[in-house]
Amino acid sequence: MALTEHDNVEEHASETSPLLGNGDGKVTPDGESGQGGDTDNTGDSRGENDAPLAEEPSTGKLLIVMSSIWFGTFLAALDATIIATLSAPISTSFNSLSLLSWLASAYFIANAALQPLSGRLTDILSRRTGLIFSNIFFAAGNLICGLATSEWVMIFGRIVAGMGGGGLTAISTFVGSDLVPLRRRGVWQGFGNICFGVGAGLGGVFGGWINDTWGWRKAFLIQVPFIVISGIMVSFTVNIPVKYSSKSALKRIDFLGAATLITTLVLLLVGLNSGGNVVPWNHPLIYTTLSLSFIFLLLFIYIESKLASEPVIPVKLLLNRTVLAACLTNWFLTMCVFSLLFYGPIYFQVKGLSPTQAGVRLIPQSIGTAIGSVSTGLIMRWTGKYYILNICIQIVFTAAYALLSSFTLMTPAWEPVLAMLMSGIGYSGMLTTTLLALISAVDHKDQAVITSASYAFRSTGSAIGITIASAVFQNILKIRLWAVLGDREGAADVIGRLRDSLDEIKTLPVEWRGEVREVYMEALRGVFLTTLGIGIVGGLVSLAMREHVLHRNLERK
Repeated sequence: MALTEHDNVEEHASETSPLLGNGDGKVTPDGESGQGGDTDNTGDSRGENDAPLAEEPSTGKLLIVMSSIWFGTFLAALDATIIATLSAPISTSFNSLSLLSWLASAYFIANAALQPLSGRLTDILSRRTGLIFSNIFFAAGNLICGLATSEWVMIFGRIVAGMGGGGLTAISTFVGSDLVPLRRRGVWQGFGNICFGVGAGLGGVFGGWINDTWGWRKAFLIQVPFIVISGIMVSFTVNIPVKYSSKSALKRIDFLGAATLITTLVLLLVGLNSGGNVVPWNHPLIYTTLSLSFIFLLLFIYIESKLASEPVIPVKLLLNRTVLAACLTNWFLTMCVFSLLFYGPIYFQVKGLSPTQAGVRLIPQSIGTAIGSVSTGLIMRWTGKYYILNICIQIVFTAAYALLSSFTLMTPAWEPVLAMLMSGIGYSGMLTTTLLALISAVDHKDQAVITSASYAFRSTGSAIGITIASAVFQNILKIRLWAVLGDREGAADVIGRLRDSLDEIKTLPVEWRGEVREVYMEALRGVFLTTLGIGIVGGLVSLAMREHVLHRNLERK
């Protein structure tokens, strides 16, 4: 389905053009201009330096295009969580339990490192090319995993699959912004979030079922033909014009910026994922990776602001008040949600539920995600505004974590259901409103790269959130366990085992178990109070966003 191109249209000055301005002649609603403020993108003049507009498709054609892309998004989300139930059998088959944590981390790190690059790369090479290559990497990664002969080959396969899966997820958002006017953008993003949420929710169940039926290898191999179908679908349905340039595509790619950004994120995430899991926090690996990550971040900022002609992420855009506020809101609230996803099940297991039953208790979070995504999109379509809606969403999100912070071992079953539901509504609503704030605050040509930046904030936020939650949980648990059990025989060994596994509670004398469960509850309350504080900070930061016009057409007129 070809879409009309509007590329290579010259922009000329006229007698009505401003002699001085911020580069595109636009000012903020309250009269501010420059990078530090927000531009009110009421028009979108095209030039060689601008991305051409696609022709706005009919609803039917749009549904065909987006469905073909969302199919890949669904598969990527499913693959991201499939490892939850496959880690143990995979590690056992390779006799390498010490590498178990890297099966998930390898995918996550590759995903996080490549997503921020996908915006600029697909601006240059085209969305279709990006989607096709993402499907190729995704299929190859799963094929490698299914045929792996060692744990290192398995981890390499997860890295390759993570690169492809990250591209599929990010590029689907770019295409939606290319084809859907801002006024309707939230609704379509809501549907995309549902596809991702359903895939993520089914991943663990699917993996467990395939493993029990045919073995863990088939869980990866069975995905390959469906990924091939996804690649074929997007090759026929996605055809969005790219910016004309006299330079070759390879010369336009900011390889130095891309390399430093990948290095920054990989070093940061390796350090955060290793600390407390693979090696102690005072291990030289942690100091080295985090220090080098900071150095490469400074180098990346210098390259993007001083050297790159088409930077991977234009640093100057982060000086835009709405852009920075939206990215930081993503950062803080993602910390909260990932902390809940990791420590919510522990709360249910402390109450006596099995891991499977604890996992089922997270379903309201997925239901809330679906409700929040679509309802937020519909409200923005009806009103054309997002600022007041964002405040309401932040209140719902904060209330969810305030409720979580009040939990005890005697909390009735309906309260966690409500808290999970509210968390899902608040988080998905935040993702939708901040996406619209981001892309409405910048010119059309920058919407993909700034969306990529939000993915970078999200991926680092998830890792930092889990790290903070783990530190709080383990510190409180250690202090309180020593206070309760320190004077008993074999305390050091018992406390060490309790800090590593919840199952150790069952091995304790009956008279100890109640006290230990209360200690676990105190540690969990510390985690939930911490996430409440982070959520409040995120909500306050979101107030810095400004209201921008959500136009009814792609030309933003």
